Amino acid sequence: MHRLLLIEDDARLAGMVADYLGQAGFAVDHAPTVAQARLAVVRHPPDMVLMDVMLPDGDGLALTAEWRQSPRTSSLPILMLTARGDPADRILGLELGADDYLAKPFEPRELLARIRALLRRAQPGPSPTEVVRVGELELDVGARAVRRGGHPCELTGYQFDILLALARQAGRVLSRDQIMESLRGHSLEAYDRSIDVHVSRIRAVIEDDPRAPKLLLTVRGVGYLLARRSASGDGLHGPESSPARRGRT
Repeated sequence: MHRLLLIEDDARLAGMVADYLGQAGFAVDHAPTVAQARLAVVRHPPDMVLMDVMLPDGDGLALTAEWRQSPRTSSLPILMLTARGDPADRILGLELGADDYLAKPFEPRELLARIRALLRRAQPGPSPTEVVRVGELELDVGARAVRRGGHPCELTGYQFDILLALARQAGRVLSRDQIMESLRGHSLEAYDRSIDVHVSRIRAVIEDDPRAPKLLLTVRGVGYLLARRSASGDGLHGPESSPARRGRT
């Protein structure tokens, strides 16, 4: 059974959501404040967080940014729930590390679908020994881990899947629609350009200078590609998939 942490100060809404998700087979912990959320995530580590933006003692945006800096919670799936439906607010939430964003009021069935989609992506894939390499980048599919030059790169589950989709088609341009289609039907609203925001977050992690990317490139008016060779010609190539070797030195 998956454990969810619901961070919501509206007791009536929290009770309704918790009851609905409980009937769907989830264990739901409730925290009405930022302080209680910090305690809950340590005492009962969740598989996923549902985060309200406006809370009595702070806001979910700042808490999301804080958790993305901690090894304990850096890859924890986070779904924002908020009455602030402006696209700029959605983009800010994604830039700070949220995996998805759902504006209030929302359909319970849509909430459930998004939770299940995020949890699917957080689980190890069917090929636990597959490693995809593109130059210095190495994506361990089973561990859902990324390294560049042997150094770990911290990405959310959704960002990992975007990078994996690009790595498997390295050297080829993928449109936003193609990227979203590769993510197993994850329901995102295309108009908020969430793919662009996540690509920006990925660049911040894997590029030496995110403002002048050499690995994850934009093809204006078309989409994105992961370069076989970087713009500086430092020998990036790929993709190459291989079984992970055990006991290498």
